[in-house]
Amino acid sequence: MGGEDPRRAVRLGRDPPGDGLRRGGEHRRGSDRAVELEASPELVDRLFRHESGRAIASLIRVLGDFDLAEDAVQEAFIVAIQVWPERGIPDNPGAWITTTARNKAIDRLRRERRGTEKLEEVQVLEPPSTEDDEPEEPPVIPDDRLRLIFTCCHPALAPEARVALTLRTLGGLSTPEIARAFLVSEPTMAQRLVRARRKIKAANIPYEVPSDHDLPDRLQSVLASLYLIFNEGYLATSDEALVRREIAGEAIRLGGTLARLMPDESEALGLLALMLLQDSRREARIDDAGEQDRSLWDRREIETGLGLFERASRLGPAGPYVLQAAIAAEHARGASAPETDWARIASLYGLLARAQPSPVIELNRAAAVAMAEGPERGLELMDEPALAEALDGYGPFWSARADLLRRAGRANQAIRAYERALELSTNPVERRFLESRLAEIA
Repeated sequence: MGGEDPRRAVRLGRDPPGDGLRRGGEHRRGSDRAVELEASPELVDRLFRHESGRAIASLIRVLGDFDLAEDAVQEAFIVAIQVWPERGIPDNPGAWITTTARNKAIDRLRRERRGTEKLEEVQVLEPPSTEDDEPEEPPVIPDDRLRLIFTCCHPALAPEARVALTLRTLGGLSTPEIARAFLVSEPTMAQRLVRARRKIKAANIPYEVPSDHDLPDRLQSVLASLYLIFNEGYLATSDEALVRREIAGEAIRLGGTLARLMPDESEALGLLALMLLQDSRREARIDDAGEQDRSLWDRREIETGLGLFERASRLGPAGPYVLQAAIAAEHARGASAPETDWARIASLYGLLARAQPSPVIELNRAAAVAMAEGPERGLELMDEPALAEALDGYGPFWSARADLLRRAGRANQAIRAYERALELSTNPVERRFLESRLAEIA
């Protein structure tokens, strides 16, 4: 409840922490080579997730072709697996990949004798070769990844296609991984991605950041897509782990990219703050007992998230993501559940419900009211016919209602609510928690 939604802190203006790659000096040689040879596949996989989006974005800007750009980047990583164990990992692996991918794209265009104009544009980017023939990165326009985010999240694409395409091109996730996240087969997801790319080409969707008057509508689509990605990773629908750090971490990383490139957009900062504040609780969330030990919350992420929230608050009227970040901030400031300002949280949910009407927001408000005024008052709000009807098939509604019934001493009703929540839950960890509550009441 409370929109709680994982990974390490994103530090604006810096690389993600702990990626294990050197940033300066010469390639590692001698005694380090055996370590590189052994670790290279893992490092290449990690690098692919962090750097493939940059390389793909740079190529799409010139080529306007998703498939060619993706194929070229994948070929560049294959080359990396082949040559890095012998030569050592480059000082700037991302630059090496970008340049190698560009060269692969040039080779393919030459072989197919097509795209003469595009071929010339790509070749213009080619830097002079160095003495040791190590590729160097061509100038990369900082907005390349931002353009790609807006292209993937264009309103003309179906919402599920926006999220999937963003994960594939900017997040570095494979088609099978994305298919598992969406609970569909791999062929179904592959076709969904193909249709999205075709739609971009057929509709001539521009590869650009929208103009100022179009930005609000387009930005909301981008933010919503990133938050959907984060939520799938934070509370997986069917994965054995309650938290899928990898997917949620990609959403945080992309959110950090958006916030860096649009530092004056309060909602972009608000979304990043929200994700970080929610992510700070991940170690407590994965306890099968369902309890949150706040000493396990990541204080560094909390401080980073609170700082981003304060910046977002100063930029103008609070939008939906800034309001949600304000709620997450109140949770983060409370040393314990009894010390949390639940009345303030309930009030913020009231503001959020007016800005973005939703049954789920009303459910969260009811839960906060229950913490502030008692379970019976929360049940009154949950039992309102319109809300109960809208959320009848929503598992969290039944688990929240069951908890309030349990706290109110209404055991028989609580048992029925927990049973209904179990019917609707697909996450094994969540199911074990619900089963333990049922056994406790029985």
